Amino acid sequence: MDLKYIRNFSIIAHIDHGKSTLADRILEITGTIEKRKMRAQFLDMMELERERGITIKMQPVRMEYTSLLAPLQNSGEGKNSFSSSLEKAGDEVYILNLIDTPGHIDFSYEVSRALKAVEGTILLVDSTQGVQAQTFSVLEIARTAGLKIIPVVSKIDSPLARIPETKAEVARLLNCRPEDVLEVSGKTGEGVNKLLEAIVQRIPPPTPSHLPLAKGEVPKAEGVRALIFDFKFSDHRGVIVYTRVFDGRIQPGDRLRFCASGREFKALEVGVFSPQEKPCSELSSGEIGYVVTGIKEPGGASVGDTLSTWNSSLPALAGYDTPRPVVWASIYPEGQDDFNALRSALERLHLSDASLSFEEESSGALGRGFRCGFLGMLHLEIVAERLRREFNLNLITTTPTIAYRVTCKVGFNKNKQEVIYSPSRFPDEHLVLSTSEPWVKARVIAPNDRLGAIMPLFHEHEAEVGETQSFGEDRSIVNFEIPLRELMRGFFDELKSVSSGFASIAYEPGDFRPADVVRLDILVAEEPVQAFARVVPRRRAELEAEKVVDKLKTILPRQLFTLKIQAQALGRILASRSLPALKKDVTGYLYGGDRTRKMKLWKKQKEGKKRLRARGRVNIPHEVFLKMMRG
Repeated sequence: MDLKYIRNFSIIAHIDHGKSTLADRILEITGTIEKRKMRAQFLDMMELERERGITIKMQPVRMEYTSLLAPLQNSGEGKNSFSSSLEKAGDEVYILNLIDTPGHIDFSYEVSRALKAVEGTILLVDSTQGVQAQTFSVLEIARTAGLKIIPVVSKIDSPLARIPETKAEVARLLNCRPEDVLEVSGKTGEGVNKLLEAIVQRIPPPTPSHLPLAKGEVPKAEGVRALIFDFKFSDHRGVIVYTRVFDGRIQPGDRLRFCASGREFKALEVGVFSPQEKPCSELSSGEIGYVVTGIKEPGGASVGDTLSTWNSSLPALAGYDTPRPVVWASIYPEGQDDFNALRSALERLHLSDASLSFEEESSGALGRGFRCGFLGMLHLEIVAERLRREFNLNLITTTPTIAYRVTCKVGFNKNKQEVIYSPSRFPDEHLVLSTSEPWVKARVIAPNDRLGAIMPLFHEHEAEVGETQSFGEDRSIVNFEIPLRELMRGFFDELKSVSSGFASIAYEPGDFRPADVVRLDILVAEEPVQAFARVVPRRRAELEAEKVVDKLKTILPRQLFTLKIQAQALGRILASRSLPALKKDVTGYLYGGDRTRKMKLWKKQKEGKKRLRARGRVNIPHEVFLKMMRG
């Protein structure tokens, strides 16, 4: 297909800014999905996405759009290129390849991967909320990728919409005129046709990546190079590669290879997304589609790898940066018979979620499992839920933690710095010489009248507040640095609470700094439960101990004997609670007669409970670990 009729783009936005609703209207207006088959959040394919109302996975889709405007000669150049070029032309059919992306900060790696496969993006901003902190983050990713950005304000049909003010904020952010910011309503469809024309006019068509272009020249590429931006696994067809073709064409039966691993295979099928997989005769330069590899074992390929022909001499594409995990947690199967099933599930999940990292570890109490790295607390919760739903696994998930750098006074690693990912492996307080922890650089955008309630939150979470800037008429940006440990300790929820939902936050990794923390062990029936161990600030050790035992007392199921729940740190028990035993009326079936019969049964019951206290074990259900993980 002629490259000048292809447009590859994405939609980026802060969470809940109407991105999925706008995608629905684009699908409807282009006729990709029939109205009778249309449903809300159509591109959110997972049941979990639809339940939570958030996008978790990127989703590509190919659409056909008939434009009534002439394409620009220098597409994307000049601030007024769209508004000044609305000249009438013959009907021309364009192929629009959209990659829908998540909006939550925990899935920013998904966004960065999608943006490497396109030439332009729609920056969507909710007209009822204005520019949010995450808007800065996703915009920076788009700018780094060198994409053409189309600014759009959404939800213009809302009675709470602040359209002129929001357009002014976006214009200031992008250094453009407010008139260049488009207005749409994903709910009613208003302005979507104009947006589609802007996509055709402003976003440049793709070009072969390895050949320099003379002005007006469209050279023919030699060889094949395609960027792998996502995967899917099928039990019957093996690994299915989601790819953007930069050079050449891929056809069924072609002998291909992964450049990084060197693994070769024959393409069983190629196709496009409509949004379901639709086979086609070939994928040519500039197109986005999928390739069925037939490879049944995961591990032969990775996102960011280059797909090429077996004898191609073209160099590999740049690929992606390796994601840096923020939160760590260990995942163990409830029964060790499921260990291999858990390994297989994590390998398959890693294909569709490249930001998930894991490696095998073992625990004396929990057996063999995996230490996993995540990009945030929501990411951790989603992965645990997907493992349970999609692979039918019952798991034990340890309390989330971050990576600490610890130097010990004695032992094999004396005076050597060691990275500790698991709280159960954190040394006892008297063995620690020094500890350092990661900090993050963050920004909060909030209304000026909410800053008074937000500032004490920074002090409570040990943050160092930096410069405060005015943004718009009644909002400010607060720049600050905070320990990652504190950011994960309910900071997001507390920020939303004190600001009544009007504040937003974005952050990026910083450096390591000294930390004064200790390990808090949780004992159930006088036995330590490694999954509940956590690393806490020394100054909050007693408070955290009380909080944990109180919560466990409410969620642990009662046993046939009195259950003692304790929290231990600093060489002593800091908090203790007792969970009453289940009561059973062993004399209920007796009536009349001598009381001594009842007394004998009560004595027998008492002795039985005494034996249970001495030898009894507590089986903690999977739901308890999930509730403790959520905090």
